Amino acid sequence: MNAYALGKPASARQAWKKLQVQDWEPAGGEMAMRLQSCLPKFAVLLAIAALLGTGSAALAQHDHASHTGMEMPVDGAPAARRAARWSDPAAWPDGRVPRAGDAVTIARDVDMTLDVSPPALRSLTVQGALRFADDRDLNLTTEWIYVAGGELEIGTEARPYTHNATITLTDEVKGEDINTMGDRGIILLRGTLSLHGNRSHSWSKLAVTAAAGATAIEVLDASGWHVGDEIVLASTDFDPRQAERRTITAVRGNTLHFAEPLEYMHFGEITFGVDERGEVANLTRNIRIEASEDASESYFGGHIMAMAGSRLFVDGVELNRMGQHLTLARYPIHWHLLGEGQGQYVRNSSIHDTFNRCVTVHGTNNLRVENNVTYNTVGHCFFMEDGIETGNAFIRNVAIQTKCHPTLDCVPTNLAANGERDASFADAAAYRQASFHGGNTLLPSDNTVASFWITNPDNSYIDNVAAGSDQVGFWFSIPEHPNGAFLDTEISRNTWPRRTPLRAFRGNVAHSNFDGFLIDRHIDHDNTFGLASIPLLPLTDPTDLESEVMETH
Repeated sequence: MNAYALGKPASARQAWKKLQVQDWEPAGGEMAMRLQSCLPKFAVLLAIAALLGTGSAALAQHDHASHTGMEMPVDGAPAARRAARWSDPAAWPDGRVPRAGDAVTIARDVDMTLDVSPPALRSLTVQGALRFADDRDLNLTTEWIYVAGGELEIGTEARPYTHNATITLTDEVKGEDINTMGDRGIILLRGTLSLHGNRSHSWSKLAVTAAAGATAIEVLDASGWHVGDEIVLASTDFDPRQAERRTITAVRGNTLHFAEPLEYMHFGEITFGVDERGEVANLTRNIRIEASEDASESYFGGHIMAMAGSRLFVDGVELNRMGQHLTLARYPIHWHLLGEGQGQYVRNSSIHDTFNRCVTVHGTNNLRVENNVTYNTVGHCFFMEDGIETGNAFIRNVAIQTKCHPTLDCVPTNLAANGERDASFADAAAYRQASFHGGNTLLPSDNTVASFWITNPDNSYIDNVAAGSDQVGFWFSIPEHPNGAFLDTEISRNTWPRRTPLRAFRGNVAHSNFDGFLIDRHIDHDNTFGLASIPLLPLTDPTDLESEVMETH
């Protein structure tokens, strides 16, 4: 098909005009994204600064500064789209169905149904709509998918997808940068991604202790789990690496059978009123987004990134070999400076074997992250980026085996009673240098990795489980003022995360981590941390240290 080309960059004046809006109706028109609060308006202005290359020096250190020259897609859907089917030659401008290696574009006026599994594509740009037919299993393989003002849909909230759908992201052409949003991804600019699978039962608990050597376990609830599903038993030991993955060979009620015996004991009892039953997560979903197998060697996985004017609705999806190691802004799920995110979500999904975080919320408010499971992931997993983000709800998520690096040990800066400094370092300064600036983690704090990295208390964390991090389960590492993209801005100077009460933090569990819960060692603007700061101190007037202290309920 016709290759997609970015064309000439918009001028600074054109970029400003396209972004200078109060009510923004993304393509599709179902719901306006109204930029009502000061943060959403600031996020748009910040995006303009990034587009025009006028950000401060500090901006260049963070994950949005590479968007200079970004071309904005046309705003809004056409009055009508013509329906088409991928397998129909007449649906395509040149009268033939796309072939292997083609760069395919779905035009703005086309509503395309994918009714066949095409050969591996060079790329796919969706300016109109692309919807997966739900009458057969489908596979789509491509280097990247750019949703530019359009829609990509596999199932809807009202009608979840019932067959199996797999999107595989390849990397035959190295080093591409698709409209400044990188390579090997599903990337959205004023676009909508709607992925709704038919699996919602993400995890359960052991009903009884599973002994080492066992080939069956009993869980509290195995409803909806099937032969062939992959499950993970969380560690119930001090060692987080005792998590074990198995494939179900038989399901009899709530008893799951598998072929390979367990190597470790997994505890499944309530002791003295404390529920210590180990978690069992199901990693299998009928919608699967993954990088091709070479990512297991390169650690350069796929990513999903939603930028200005975009909307993300992800439910019942499996993400495998995602995230790009040591690369800013390339995460399995990433909301990037959207401002208002009300109504958007990732839920009932599994994120496993990733190379750079799990879910990243950056400059976006009021999202819902619920009932997801993660396993064998690298870097802070559920990640709140700059400390400006508020109103987001993290509910009933389970993080299993959070690591600092795909293969290397952590070099943590923990201030434990006896420390855990590597004896090969002669002094504390050398150890700190290796931990913060050794170059093996994305940010200095990732060497003291946390399953839940929390930079603003004004978010909700309810019934989550940190079930085995190499370092920290839940970490409130709170900047005095928001940093990163917001460093030294007016909205940052007027925002005081350390002096803000917790919105909600209850029912959370941490086990099999070095540190289960931290509420100190606050992050600095250079992403290092230490103890030389005021701890969380909610005040009625955050600008006045003498004002009344607020109680967190």
